[in-house]
Amino acid sequence: MISPRTIEQVIDAARIEEVVGDFVALKRRGSSMQGLCPFHNEKTPSFNVSPARGIYKCFGCGKAGNSLRFIMDHEKLSYPEAIRYLAKKYQINVEEENQTEEVKEELRERESMLLLNEWSASHMETLLHEDETGRAIGLSYFKERGFTEDTIRKFRLGFLPDQWAHLTDSAIREGYQKEFLVKTGLSIEREDGRMFDRFKNRVMFPIQNLSGRVIGFGGRILTNDKKQAKYLNSPESEVYHKSAVLYGIYHSRKAISELDEALLVEGYTDVISLHQSGIENVVASSGTSLTNEQVRMLRRYTENVTILYDGDAAGIKASFRGLDMILEQGLNVKIVLFPDGEDPDSFARKNSPVFIKDYIKSEARNFIEFKTSILAEEAGNDPIRKAGMIREIIGSLALIPDPVLRSLYLKECSSRLAMDEQTLIFELNKQIKSKQERRPPSNFTEKASQSPYDAPPDDLFGPDGPSDPQIKQDVSGDYRVDAQEKDLIRILVKYANQLIYFDELNEEGAKVEFSHRVGDFILSELEADQLLPENPAYLKLYQYFLARSQEDYPEDPELLNHPDEVISTTVIDLTTDKYVLSDLWKNHHQIFITMESDLLKKGVLEAVYSFKMRHVVLMKKALDDELGRLGNDDGERMDEILEEIKLLQSAKDEFSKRLNYN
Repeated sequence: MISPRTIEQVIDAARIEEVVGDFVALKRRGSSMQGLCPFHNEKTPSFNVSPARGIYKCFGCGKAGNSLRFIMDHEKLSYPEAIRYLAKKYQINVEEENQTEEVKEELRERESMLLLNEWSASHMETLLHEDETGRAIGLSYFKERGFTEDTIRKFRLGFLPDQWAHLTDSAIREGYQKEFLVKTGLSIEREDGRMFDRFKNRVMFPIQNLSGRVIGFGGRILTNDKKQAKYLNSPESEVYHKSAVLYGIYHSRKAISELDEALLVEGYTDVISLHQSGIENVVASSGTSLTNEQVRMLRRYTENVTILYDGDAAGIKASFRGLDMILEQGLNVKIVLFPDGEDPDSFARKNSPVFIKDYIKSEARNFIEFKTSILAEEAGNDPIRKAGMIREIIGSLALIPDPVLRSLYLKECSSRLAMDEQTLIFELNKQIKSKQERRPPSNFTEKASQSPYDAPPDDLFGPDGPSDPQIKQDVSGDYRVDAQEKDLIRILVKYANQLIYFDELNEEGAKVEFSHRVGDFILSELEADQLLPENPAYLKLYQYFLARSQEDYPEDPELLNHPDEVISTTVIDLTTDKYVLSDLWKNHHQIFITMESDLLKKGVLEAVYSFKMRHVVLMKKALDDELGRLGNDDGERMDEILEEIKLLQSAKDEFSKRLNYN
């Protein structure tokens, strides 16, 4: 078990902008930073990071937390794993205490697979550099490809010998379990129980995730055996999902973000050769067809993608699907074709870094120019094929979400194809309409992705009108959340220790000023009427403050780093504003805006009265419903209810008066 001292050191050292910045391209926006949320697919940034408070909050999907929570959610790590991850990042020594069996079991499977992958990568590196066969075969191969010693070590390249179970047997001797050798795909188990290496007699390319952990492998065979695949990848596993991985992203993400452009290639050696040439903003789809998950990963760092293709016509045509996928995600895409017989790897090895960069810059073409030239050559003068070509290009245009960009591309398309622009607009609108009709309804998924606190309000009070409180229904239907309850708990969290002042007449009739802490006032008002928040998260916060009422109430840092996720995330949700007032209003325009803190007493009173009024309205509604169900024989109960309704109506009128409701 990790010691509390280590946990405290890690939390103090972790800078939210640095931790999140390893995975998301952040741009300064006033006192906060903003980027595309890594937890859901979005095209307009709604993910906010506050360096001052050490938190992040997505206003799209509701995800929120501190540095530790971000690593837990993003990397799918347990609490101890996330502590170790950040400790390693900030070079903090992890002090261990005795772990319980329960904790050990919780960490076992995923961590065991990652540890096995790490050991295997190191073992393959050792074989490449220190084993006689590895140096003669594997290292010689990489050197022949032009890779330097630094490059080979940077990408952790390795080697496995032509032996049936070298890695399997070595791992078992080191204490790694057969179960995880099979689950990671490093070993294959036969029906008779015997095991052998999946990657025997191959040079190895470890595949690292965004945080640098080895999640899988690619292996290239070194013989001309036609019966075996030239390249072989790890199978899908708990830690490796090939559709969501980009080879080289760990080494490239910083350069992609800084240059605001990603170069997309196909294979491992393409990435490595370009890196060696000083072009580091490059990743590969690892020989698989480009996926939406991979495109979304790129979009976290840049909106500009340049695809580097070799001169193979069949491969270029097959790439159109990936091109459309990138356009649909709202990215700007360009294409570079290398000369016939060249690919990014061979081109990088033959030319200087300056020439390569200049070539990519000068040869980059937008997708209209690229796709038109490829398809026009195929269509020739055949009217039928030319019409099909136009529809295919317009189909790509219809995917672009930005109407302005779509319009500009349409003009270029009209010019290149010598087609009337109105005709193309008609076809474009037809295809857009067709796509919308085929799209399944998204109401449920949109609603489900909302935070329950942001769900649209439903008026439950009929003819009483908008002056009455409104109750919000959470998507699960388990509890009701109203705006008044949320506002009251928000004020309690933000201002509990601040003082508000009241005037009162003493025994001599003189006016005397006295003060209350905001927290004391709110808690005493609710306790006097025996009222509690209904939302479970708000109730937990209320009870936490109640337990602290005899001392200082918890402040921002304690709440944001609270080990109870419900408390920390609810506090972030309540206290993080989507829009922040710019200092320019005051500093440059001399316009002074009245802030909530300037009218704190008024805000506290309104929050308390609104919360109480909401309960009065609910009680009155329940009595009205009961009254409607009574029969002629229930006269006594009817009189009781009418008297209670009268009292509640009087209370409601009093609260309305205090709140200035009409």
